[in-house]
Amino acid sequence: MHYVTAEKISKTHGIKPLFTDITFHINEGDKIALVARNGTGKSTLLRILAGKDTVDDGKVWIHKDVTVALFEQDPQFEEELSVVDNIFHYQHPIAIALRQYEKIIASPNQDPVALGEALAMLDELGAWQFEAKVKEILGKLNIHDLNSKVKMLSGGQRKRVALAQTLIDIGFEHKHVLLIMDEPTNHLDIEMVEWLENYLNQENVTLLMVTHDRYFLEDVCDEIWELDDNKIYSYKGDYANYLDKKSARIENTMASIDKAKNLYRKELEWMRKQPKARTTKSKSRQDNFYDVEKKAKQKVVDQQVKLDMKMSRLGGKVAELKKVYKSYGDKAILKGFDYTFKKGERIGIIGKNGAGKSTFLKLLQGHEAQDSGKINIGDTIVFGNFSQTGLEIKEDMRLIEYVKNIAENFPLASGGSISASQFLTLFLFPPEQQFTYISKLSGGEKKRLQMLCVLFRNPNFLILDEPTNDLDLPTLSVLENFLSEYQGCLIIVSHDRYFMDRLVDHLFVFEGDGVVADFPGNYSEYRIAMKDKEDEKTDGPATAKVEKIEEAAKTETAKKKMGFKEKREFERLEKEIPKLEQEKHELAEQLSTPGIAFDALQKISARIQEITEMLDEMELQWLELSEMAQ
Repeated sequence: MHYVTAEKISKTHGIKPLFTDITFHINEGDKIALVARNGTGKSTLLRILAGKDTVDDGKVWIHKDVTVALFEQDPQFEEELSVVDNIFHYQHPIAIALRQYEKIIASPNQDPVALGEALAMLDELGAWQFEAKVKEILGKLNIHDLNSKVKMLSGGQRKRVALAQTLIDIGFEHKHVLLIMDEPTNHLDIEMVEWLENYLNQENVTLLMVTHDRYFLEDVCDEIWELDDNKIYSYKGDYANYLDKKSARIENTMASIDKAKNLYRKELEWMRKQPKARTTKSKSRQDNFYDVEKKAKQKVVDQQVKLDMKMSRLGGKVAELKKVYKSYGDKAILKGFDYTFKKGERIGIIGKNGAGKSTFLKLLQGHEAQDSGKINIGDTIVFGNFSQTGLEIKEDMRLIEYVKNIAENFPLASGGSISASQFLTLFLFPPEQQFTYISKLSGGEKKRLQMLCVLFRNPNFLILDEPTNDLDLPTLSVLENFLSEYQGCLIIVSHDRYFMDRLVDHLFVFEGDGVVADFPGNYSEYRIAMKDKEDEKTDGPATAKVEKIEEAAKTETAKKKMGFKEKREFERLEKEIPKLEQEKHELAEQLSTPGIAFDALQKISARIQEITEMLDEMELQWLELSEMAQ
C-alpha cells in the first residue's frame, strides 16, 4: 500500500534553503533512516509529513487511511495534567478504561469497588492483550509514578513519557500507521535502547526515523535517506552500504565536474570570440554553454570537523580514589571504591539511570564531596567536561562573543595558534553565522558549539556525558576519529553502543547498591559475557557449551557478508594485534635481563602466556573476518 508521496517539495528557513524540488515515496512496511548534518532540515521534513509544518512549493500526499504518529525531540504536554492523563489522552473506549485502571492501581489507597469496576470494563472491551503491552512499555521505560504532574518531570523523564505516549497511541489506531521518530534513543539508557530496538522490529509498523545511533539504525532500518546539498539521496541496505555508495557518488560527481570544467574551458574560448562567429545557428550551443558553466562551477562540499589540538601537559600523577563512600540517605552510590587512573586511560561507564554515574563524575571533578575516603587529583590535570546540561549562559550571546570569553586563540599541535573565529569555522560555523545569537541555533548546532567550547579549553582529561545526543553522523564520525588518537584520559557515559565500542578499553559497570564492577572490554564484549552468564544459569554449563559448539559450526558453514559491525571489529583487530605482539617482544627481551628477580620473572612469564592466548584468539577472529572481507 502506498502511504506517502512528496512531489518536488521545497522549504526555506529565513534565507537558507533547506531542500529544493525533492521527490520521494513511502510504502507500507518501509523502515527508513534519515541522515544529514545538523541544520539541514531533517526535523523540518518530519514535521511537514506529520502536518505540523508546510512546504513552500510542491505537494505532499498522504493516503486517507494512514495515520501519522510523530515523536519529536521537544515533546509538548498538558503541563498541569498527570503522566497517566497525558499518555492516555485519546477519547477511545480502551484508552479511557486503561486510564481509569492505571490511576486506581497507582493510587496508594486503592478503592476495591472502583478497581473491580475498572477490571470489569477492561474485560468487556477485551483490552487485556493491549493492557499487557502498555505494562511492558511503561515498565521498560521506567515510568512508574503515573499520578505525578508532567511539569515536575526532568528532561529525560519527559522524553520517556513522550516515547511511551507515542508507542501506546499507535496501538489505538487502525492498522495503517506511519511512525515518525526524531532521535528516539536520546535520554534512554542502553537497556532501554535495546528493548526499543526489539520492540520496533517485532511491531508491524512503517517507520521514518532520524537517529545518530548506528547499531540502532542498522538493526531497525533497511533503507537510508541522506539529505545533502538541498537534495535527497536513497540507499537500500545497511549503514556500511550507505557509506560505500555515498563515497562512490561523491567520486562520480567530482569526475563529472572535472569533465565539465575541461569542456567549459573550450566553450568559454568560443564564447569570447567576436559576435560574428556566433550566428543564430549556434543558439543551442550558447544555451548549452550556460548549463556546462553551472555544472563546472558546482562545488562538492564534504565539510568535516577537523581537530588538531595541542593537549595540556599530563604529569605522572593523574587521579587516585581510595576507599570512597558516597550515599544519599539510604541509597548507596559508592561503597569503598578504589581506583588509580593511568595516563591514556579510556573508560566507559554504564548502568541504569539513577545508579550514580553522574554523581561519580561530580565526585571526580570535585563538584561534590565524598562521605569518606580520599580523592587525589594530579596537579597538571585539566578537566574538560561535556555534560547533558548543555551551554550555561546568563544571557543570550552571539557565538563569537561566547567563544572569545573562553580564549582569544587556540594552540595547535603543529605549533602556532588559530583565532576563535577560525576555530568556529573548523566546527562548521562559517564567518557569516558567527554573529548569530546562540538562541537561534538548532539543538544539534548547540551541541556542536558545546563540544567546541570544551575542547577550546585545551583539557588533558575529557569527561563526556552523553556526547552523541543531537550530534549528526558526520560530526560524530570525525569526533570519534579525533578521540581515538587523543592522548589524554577519557571517560565516556553514553547509550551509543557503537561510540563506546570504538573508543573505550574497559567499563565501570554501576550495578546498584554502591557496587561498581570493572569489566575488561568494550560494551559489545560485556553484553556477550552477560548473555553467556545468563545461558549458563538457565541451561547449565554443559548445555551452554553444546550450544556454543553448534553456533560455531553454523558460523563456519554459513556464507556471510561483512557488515558494518564486522568491518569495525576487523579494523580494531588490525590495530590491537601489532600492539600485543610488540608487548610480547618487549617482555621476551626483559626475560633475558641478567639478574632478574624471581617474582618479576614469574609475572613476565604469566603475562607472556596471557598475551599468547589473546593473540591466538584474536588471530583466529581476524582470519574469519578476513575471509568475509575477501
